[in-house]
Amino acid sequence: MNPLLRQLQPYPFERLRALHAQCAPDRAKTPLNVSIGEPKHATPALLLDALARGAATGLANYPTTIGADALREAIAAWLRRRHSLAALDSATEVLPVLGSREALFAFGQTVIDGSRVDATVVVPNPFYQIYEGAALLAGAQTYCVNADPGLQFAHRWDDVPAQVWARTQLLYVCSPDNPTGRVMPLDEWRTLFALSDRHGFVIASDECYSEIYFDEAQPPLGALAAARALGRDGFPRLVVFGSLSKRSNAPGLRSGYVAGDRALIRAFLQYRTYHGSAMSGAVAAASIAAWSDEAHVVANRALYAQKFDALAPRLRAAMPCEFPDAAFYLWAATPGDDVAFARRLYMEENVAVLPGTYLARHAHGRNPGTGRIRIALVASFETCSDAIDRIIACVRRS
Repeated sequence: MNPLLRQLQPYPFERLRALHAQCAPDRAKTPLNVSIGEPKHATPALLLDALARGAATGLANYPTTIGADALREAIAAWLRRRHSLAALDSATEVLPVLGSREALFAFGQTVIDGSRVDATVVVPNPFYQIYEGAALLAGAQTYCVNADPGLQFAHRWDDVPAQVWARTQLLYVCSPDNPTGRVMPLDEWRTLFALSDRHGFVIASDECYSEIYFDEAQPPLGALAAARALGRDGFPRLVVFGSLSKRSNAPGLRSGYVAGDRALIRAFLQYRTYHGSAMSGAVAAASIAAWSDEAHVVANRALYAQKFDALAPRLRAAMPCEFPDAAFYLWAATPGDDVAFARRLYMEENVAVLPGTYLARHAHGRNPGTGRIRIALVASFETCSDAIDRIIACVRRS
């Protein structure tokens, strides 16, 4: 067996299942699960119709790893519209992937040289656990940069020692952030680009939540737009990852993109040719329909805005909880230990939330997820409202 597998920690939801196995919930209450960020709004009919049409003709041949020209152009056209890009070449700067999760992992295997002494991947903390798994299984170590609650959960990139940046090969960032919902501003991108220029590391920007926001006039800034604003033609050492899972309520479709530095895209395509990650023609047809339509995305955001506008203030009255810039999570402070609170909430109210410590690592003297829970407002308004009411009831009994 690959000895690097022993370095992997249990996935957060494995830990949550183990926690729940230790106790019995109140079966008189309907179980409510707001622990996982799996969209529950209806998948748009236009996507389902295109999937069905594509299945009629698109399953008779092996798909190509690079993807159909029409798919790459649909993705590129959306990225140009969304980020006001003067140019983005669909032939060399865009690649379809089977959802952002597998691509974020596989990209690490492409760019990390584990044979180098102290090969390092820098990750935000808390973080999407795929970043750590990709680093460890490529033979690298991770260096965590804690979110600072005193700075609206910004990361202190300037506090990372120069000797760490010198051995860094890859930096994962997430904006909008999971779990805090924070969006990185242009000055932060300026800092990261300068560090990348100085030390030569690659930036992988996870933007799977970029289309879940609350003000139609202020979409979150993305890495490609930041690069354009700062005159970084060709997006040097930068790749971004996006997905239809959240944007179009299609997590089961497994469809997304990677875009950016054409040299990195070329290397990633070579890796994927052997990795065997080619998108089916039916999924490609559905993806083209989804990337080409914005009306369903606006309607989707309206549903999230309704929930957050009504429920975030209600929860904040009982426990500290900042309104996120974007994404669909509430990152709420617990009365006491977060794991103990999540356990008690499950037992007393039959509500599942994710303890913050499960999403982070102990680094620099603390675990930045301590004393927090992540609440995913992905279900219907009624279900989310019920869950918030039960959480508040549990807090008030504390």
